[in-house]
Amino acid sequence: MEYRTLAEQIIDNVGGEDNIASVIHCATRLRFKLRDETKANAEVLKQNTGIITVVESGGQFQVVIGNHVSEVYKAIVALIGEVQNRNIQSENISNNKKKKRKDNIFSHFIDIVSSIFTPVLGIMAASGILKGLLSLVVSLNWLSASSGTYQILFSASDSLFYFFPLVLGYTAGNKFGGNPFLTMAIGGALVHPLMLAAFQQQTTEYFLGIPITFINYSASVIPIIFAAWVSCLLEKKLNTILPSSMKNFISPLLCLLIIVPMTFLVIGPLATWISLLIADGFQTVYNVTPVVAGAIMGTIWQVCVIFGLHWGIVPISINNLSVLGQYALVPLLLPAIAGQVGATLGVLWATRDTKLRIMAGSSVTAGIFGITEPAVYGVTLPLRRPFIFACIGGGIGGAIVGYSNTLTFSFGLVNIFTFTQIIPATGIDNTVWGAIIGSLISFVFACITTCLFGLKKENNAEFGSSIQLSTTPLNSAVQNSKQETIFSPLSGVVISLKNMPDETFASGLLGDGVAIIPSAGEVYAPFDGEVASFFKTGHALGLLSRKGIELFIHVGIDTVKLDGMYFSPKVKVGDKFKTGDLLLTFDRKKILEAGYDLTTPVIVSNTDDYRSITALELNKSINSGSALISINYK
Repeated sequence: MEYRTLAEQIIDNVGGEDNIASVIHCATRLRFKLRDETKANAEVLKQNTGIITVVESGGQFQVVIGNHVSEVYKAIVALIGEVQNRNIQSENISNNKKKKRKDNIFSHFIDIVSSIFTPVLGIMAASGILKGLLSLVVSLNWLSASSGTYQILFSASDSLFYFFPLVLGYTAGNKFGGNPFLTMAIGGALVHPLMLAAFQQQTTEYFLGIPITFINYSASVIPIIFAAWVSCLLEKKLNTILPSSMKNFISPLLCLLIIVPMTFLVIGPLATWISLLIADGFQTVYNVTPVVAGAIMGTIWQVCVIFGLHWGIVPISINNLSVLGQYALVPLLLPAIAGQVGATLGVLWATRDTKLRIMAGSSVTAGIFGITEPAVYGVTLPLRRPFIFACIGGGIGGAIVGYSNTLTFSFGLVNIFTFTQIIPATGIDNTVWGAIIGSLISFVFACITTCLFGLKKENNAEFGSSIQLSTTPLNSAVQNSKQETIFSPLSGVVISLKNMPDETFASGLLGDGVAIIPSAGEVYAPFDGEVASFFKTGHALGLLSRKGIELFIHVGIDTVKLDGMYFSPKVKVGDKFKTGDLLLTFDRKKILEAGYDLTTPVIVSNTDDYRSITALELNKSINSGSALISINYK
């Protein structure tokens, strides 16, 4: 299997199969719920070339893969077993109680929302796009709304939302640890033709003498989620009481008899009232300051995406669409997406770094279709300034969209197709043009500012220039305030980083530096500073100098697999040290006998902050404490 190796590495570094409480995926990320997050090794995963980055947020351990996330997910499910995967998702709620760390309420909310909506996110986006395209062809008089063609295609675009309670009944049942088919049946009762007919007739009916409030639950979100939650609680309780020979049919029977009437009498009306409150509340705030709302959302949206907090608006968006038939928030996010795409295109045009150009080119394409993680994690965020320019552009464009009072009339991912979803039944109007203008301004602003100011170019050097090779020792007479020296942390033979057998380090993606083949088992401080990070396995550490140099030392290749064997840290995270202090010892002989390559990369992690990084000794044997790297400031 093409992604089997990557899947195995991910499983190993999230703590193994037994540590996975649940795993789902969205457009670009694997979203793990781990039983013990301390067992996960995010730093090792980040170094994997098949992984963009790792984010720990919203109670989830998120591994950002990119557009091929579904293939990696399938490989993981195949490795841990489909049955086991379904079981661990069903047991997720009860297992959370056993966790050592207590998640906060917001983390639980994000986890619940993402778990319920992620399985149907793709078809929701497709349905929204199809609805938007139908609006476009009708407004252009290419198709009549009364034609058979339109009615069939509209049915295809509307079926998911019309029967949303059934779909969410299934996914919510999975999430809350109950029988998903039982909760799906409860959702089906909400949109049964008899109930919809009673709503349309507005007649007064009674259930055991209690008056029923008939409500149209088609496309609703909150009522079925609440009903599924209560049903799963009741089902679990019944399963502990009933004999095993009876619970398979008596438990669902009692749940249907109790929960369906309760939903129509109590849960549904209460949840509908909450839905109306949310919709009216947002609309009130938006109506007061649409320009400010647009500026804020356009600016901070990508920050929310980084931490996975954007899931919080999914139920609100769908709820407001079902209550109001329209929604104002989604159009405000168009400039945020356009800004990231524009900034990434600016990097593509401005840089001469081949690898960065390849990454930027593919990220632009993905961003056009609403997938901005490759652009953010792979291009704009590491370069800092392009990300900032994109956020500023998003804020400017968002304010323009807010001023134009643009609305969407169907749900979908924010991408180029969203423009079709903001076309009202009356045809293309000024609100549509407002969204287009706001997004274009955000795109152009981010692109131009990134081209002009996003990449530092000096002396015709490539941005993120590769390490300059030199065999001339550093002369103290030429040192000045714009130059720093890093001394060798090990004794051994210095080689070019490009000659390392590990492509992750050799490619320079983690930064510029050198590699040392150690002749002794001690790592000493290369400057005055403090310990910024230290792997629990003891094989790698991150150092921060007093002047801001970030240095990463990784003893050997794949030595993480030794799980700390033969490594003896002498300091811990936060400890201060002086140049020459002993930081780490390792048993060189035993590691080599175990079959591991001890070639040790010494990398300046924040390479982009400096004009040049020069190797002072190459292909020579040196002692620890010798001048190793010269750094020149911009």
